[in-house]
Amino acid sequence: MKRIYLSPPHVGELERRLLLAAFDSNWIAPQGPDLDAFECEFAGEVGVPHAVALSTGTAALHLALLALGVGRGDRVITSTLTFAATANAIAYVGATPLFVDVSRDTWTIDPDLLDEKLTTSARNGTRVSAVVTVDLYGQCADYDRIEAVCRRHDVPIVEDAAEALGAIYHGRSAGAFGACAAFSFNGNKIITTSGGGMLVSHNRDLADRVRHLSAQARQPAPHYQHDEVGFNYRMSNLLAALGRGQLQTLPEKLARRRLVNESYRIALAAWPGIAFMPEADYGRSNCWLTCMTVEPSLFGVSREQIRQHLERHDIESRPVWKPMHLQPAFERCDITGGAVAEELFEKGLCLPSGSSLTEEEQGRVIASVEECRANARTPGCVAVG
Repeated sequence: MKRIYLSPPHVGELERRLLLAAFDSNWIAPQGPDLDAFECEFAGEVGVPHAVALSTGTAALHLALLALGVGRGDRVITSTLTFAATANAIAYVGATPLFVDVSRDTWTIDPDLLDEKLTTSARNGTRVSAVVTVDLYGQCADYDRIEAVCRRHDVPIVEDAAEALGAIYHGRSAGAFGACAAFSFNGNKIITTSGGGMLVSHNRDLADRVRHLSAQARQPAPHYQHDEVGFNYRMSNLLAALGRGQLQTLPEKLARRRLVNESYRIALAAWPGIAFMPEADYGRSNCWLTCMTVEPSLFGVSREQIRQHLERHDIESRPVWKPMHLQPAFERCDITGGAVAEELFEKGLCLPSGSSLTEEEQGRVIASVEECRANARTPGCVAVG
């Protein structure tokens, strides 16, 4: 049987046709009509007026912080439950990440703990320069509460929406919050451009600043003139053509991932000890990855035993993100709370969730999870408790 991947690219004839048309046009460099069109179409999809296509979502986070004036010696708060790129971008500008735990009912940054950390920092005279929220696994953070907290403390927000294209918060799209937002088009995301990312903003000046920095900060002169250090972060016209095709099929991809999520819940949620990432009542997740938690004392086996069992059946799964405050690269950084994220990492498992996952393949995944429990006393899948 062929291997089942966690979230593989899902491309088709439309993307192939657009990519070849861009190739035949000879617009190969990081400029061209498809790049301009992709930015415009993406901005329209998200409902934000300005978009800048970049080489990665990490580049979008990096330039967002630079455009907001965050630099060496500054302090930036972010969720501890996230991919390393969120914290890495903070480090790129010379700032120090301050990690905050997540809410158990959303898995996104806890607004009360965020308020507590900002209040303590102000009292100690150690100003926080920005807050980077994370729309985890396709679920928006609680922006009404977060924006109220950040307004009170006069701290700008950067929305890390890398995983959240198509998610909704109170009728607004992921990416519509804060000073700007960053998206990723890595191969495992809802839509992909192979590599790639996008920064969106309601602020034209901020978007123009990011665009300038992303193109080596070249000045408008007949020769190569640079008054500051820039970056080679622009997306190519070829990859933008691929992205345009992917964006056209976004509704179908979102619908399929939600169906995959619902099917897992129907098949597995009734088992004792199995629960799924909650969907907050303030919005609608894009169901990028379906994540479940496993209580070994009730289910009979642990998250890691299930993961290993799936791997032996050529099925890729992955633990929930390891909290940043537990990562060796950031273990000396400040953490507020942390117990919730640590528990989610210990018990959380991401299941294959791609929009190309067939019903037969999903049936294999579900059967393998159930088989692991049924055969709990076989070698490699030992019962717990």
